[in-house]
Amino acid sequence: MATLQCNVVSAKETIYSGEISMLIATGVEGEVGILPGHIPFITLLKPGTMQIKTSNGNDEMVYVSGGVLEVQPHLVTVLADTAVRANDLDEAKILEARRHAEQTLQNQKADIDTSPALAALAESLAQLQTLQKFKNRA
Repeated sequence: MATLQCNVVSAKETIYSGEISMLIATGVEGEVGILPGHIPFITLLKPGTMQIKTSNGNDEMVYVSGGVLEVQPHLVTVLADTAVRANDLDEAKILEARRHAEQTLQNQKADIDTSPALAALAESLAQLQTLQKFKNRA
């Protein structure tokens, strides 16, 4: 089976480094699937689930909050703002962050910048979707 090297790195740590047979991520233009032999390219990532199929057939799910995906002939590199393995996501914390963002938006005043609350709401939704996909595959 053909494979390629994959490195997924966040600002804090390396999340994954090894041979893969496929990677699926959400780019700014939509979902992208990377297989061995893919043409080189670079895209920005949107917050969402990244699925990694390892060379031994296992699936890894990772939440990324955004970043850059680069594809070279034998190497895929993901430089993520934040990356967390799906099994490490804390549903209670995510739901609390979502409630806080929703409250902030409901209690907004005309002179308050709502961008941080909207970003937090979008991030919590993407994390919950990643967690749901992870739970549904088990």
